[in-house]
Amino acid sequence: MITVTEATATAGALKRLSDEGVSIWLDDLSRKRIESGNLAELVGTKHVVGVTTNPSIFQAAIGSGAGYEDQLTDLATRGVTVDEAVRMMTTADVRAAADVLRPVYDATGGRDGRVSIEVDPRLAHDTRATIAEAKQLAWLVDRPNVMIKIPATTAGLPAITEVIGLGISVNVTLIFSLERYREVMDAYLAGLEKAAKKGLDLSTIHSVASFFVSRVDAEIDKRLTVLGTDAALALKGKAALANARLAYEAYEEVFSGERWTALGGARANKQRPLWASTGVKDPAYKDTLYVDDLVAPGTVNTMPEATLNATADHGRITGDTVTGGYAQARADLAAVEALGISYDEVVQQLEDEGVAKFEVAWQDLLDAVTKSLNSKGVDAE
Repeated sequence: MITVTEATATAGALKRLSDEGVSIWLDDLSRKRIESGNLAELVGTKHVVGVTTNPSIFQAAIGSGAGYEDQLTDLATRGVTVDEAVRMMTTADVRAAADVLRPVYDATGGRDGRVSIEVDPRLAHDTRATIAEAKQLAWLVDRPNVMIKIPATTAGLPAITEVIGLGISVNVTLIFSLERYREVMDAYLAGLEKAAKKGLDLSTIHSVASFFVSRVDAEIDKRLTVLGTDAALALKGKAALANARLAYEAYEEVFSGERWTALGGARANKQRPLWASTGVKDPAYKDTLYVDDLVAPGTVNTMPEATLNATADHGRITGDTVTGGYAQARADLAAVEALGISYDEVVQQLEDEGVAKFEVAWQDLLDAVTKSLNSKGVDAE
């Protein structure tokens, strides 16, 4: 039997989440979603105020062919390369989505209404190429509410600083470790300082730091299951939330320090934590786990549509579920380490796998588009 308190927490869960200071972004995009009016509907009825994309999302969308036939025909007629074709299609989708979200962008002063597009994942370990690609994508999309996604690799960090320093808003992606997250925040602050020296208006520059959640549980749970002891099994499903909560603690620390104070006084915006990979991987867990249990002000939760719908249907938003849990979070990660599972090893593995998965998805997309272009009588180079 559902109690009155539980019913209140469930009713209007997406609105309650928004009221708690969490921006809801959709982790998906396709031309069909845009042209059918579905994206606009989600903005109007499901409190969606942003969109994120990645190579896997575009591979699924463009690989299906739905909505892309006319543009593919035109691109084939022009004899473009497959790389140019993919760039033209993905930026067209992001531009159209940005137009749908533009009223949100205007209403929130640029805080939300954002659409993210990622640099070619094959450039993840090349700083100069990442910077050049980021500039090109921002120019091609040509919308103030675009965010360029740059991976938090070692090579990505200086690229983040340079791109922010140019006044381009950035979504830093593929963050798994607390140490790397602090490096990301430092790169952002350095970028703001560069922008300030150039006389740029810092209030127009926004950034989010995409801290990945479910993949941490997926990997650590696998190792805990292999150990199989009662102590190990009792820790399943705890590492990802602990990791994310400690990331928020780091965010609070950095964006209340002296370095930030000077930038904040110049009307700079905080780099908000964004919870990514929020669809559960283990069916034994509640499907709203990484939404209900990661509520904190000034955050973004980007959700696949299934998680968005699940939250709307039965999410339980009961207020801040992050800031009071730092001590327990440290204890949970320490307990995992005590069992011989290396945190540093896990997060590095996840970063490497994340880049590799996006490279595979991108190559699959290139292959699908090559096939489509060739079917129209053009050899795609």
